Formats: sequence, structure tokens, C-alpha cells
Amino acid sequence: MLELSAACGEIDLKYMDESGFCAWSEPSYSYYFRGEQKRLEQSKRRGRRLSIIGFLQPLISFVYGLVIGGVSRKSYIQMMEIEALEAQKSGRIRVIVQDNGPIHRCKEVTQLWSKWEDMGLYIFFLPKYCSEMNPIELEWQHLKKDELASKTFEDELDLAYAVINGVQTRGEKRNYSTQRVKFNSNSST
Repeated sequence: MLELSAACGEIDLKYMDESGFCAWSEPSYSYYFRGEQKRLEQSKRRGRRLSIIGFLQPLISFVYGLVIGGVSRKSYIQMMEIEALEAQKSGRIRVIVQDNGPIHRCKEVTQLWSKWEDMGLYIFFLPKYCSEMNPIELEWQHLKKDELASKTFEDELDLAYAVINGVQTRGEKRNYSTQRVKFNSNSST
């Protein structure tokens, strides 16, 4: 029903999820030429994990933010606040489809649900263990298997630039706009 309402232009429907990247690519995400041995040289330093939180509105837009380490509840709240403000400005109902991650249901977040609903932002939780119902999962897969395949990075900054470029390339290929949100300095804790 949500997809039908979005297709008819009655609501804005976005799919949200988080994913992670590390400086070392997994060998399964690499390729090699026929007759050559698969070889992937890694950097000396593994570095810290880079995480991404994204909102995909199929065929329209992809809004995302990057953090070193894991996505925190403060980063999640900041992204949701932006979505709520945009829903309020547009006067259109906006529905965010997401999984049941712990930060999506923590006390600090649940206390904001009624505020967000008053602004026109609603949350739809997918059933547990049904990631295949979230189209953003395919974006993560293609970003890792296509744009970042067989690459290693010296540090987190190089990795972040590669992810940013990869997201932009995906947007160009799939004909949707991309926008990166820069988090407040206190939101990554």
C-alpha cells in the first residue's frame, strides 16, 4: 500500500538503513582475469570502520551521512530530524521504511515519534529478518561489489572519498540525486 501511495504521488516513501565499510576489501568482492591467480594486496594498516546511514527514495534521491565507527543514535536522530523538517516544509506525508535496529527503537528515539508524526514523518518497521524487503540493501551491495571492488585504502579519509564517489556514481547510473549530510561534531558519539 505504501509503494502504491508513493507511485500515485500521495506520499513520499524512503527506505533507510545503515552499512559499514573497512579499508580492506573482502576477496569475494574482487575479480581477476582468466588464467591469472586471484591476488589482492592489502594496506599495512586496517584502520577503523566507516559507517553510512542512507535514505533511498527510488528513482528520486539518496541522502546519506558518513561516520567513523558505528552509526550512533544521535546521528540517526539528526538524519530523522532533517527528514521531519523536510516533510513539514513540503506539507506531504513522508514514510521511512526501516528495520528494527536497536537505535531505531531506543527510548530517546521513541520519545520523538509523536513529534515527528506531528511534522508529517511516519516510520514503518519491516518484519524482523526481512532485509530483502528494503531496496537500499541492493544499493549497499552494488556499492561494495561494483564501485569499491578490489580496492584497498590507506586510511579512513581515502575510504570516505571512495564511498562518496561510489554513491555519486551509483546516483548517476540510476538517475537519482545524491546528497551527503555532514553531522554535527557531537553526533558521532
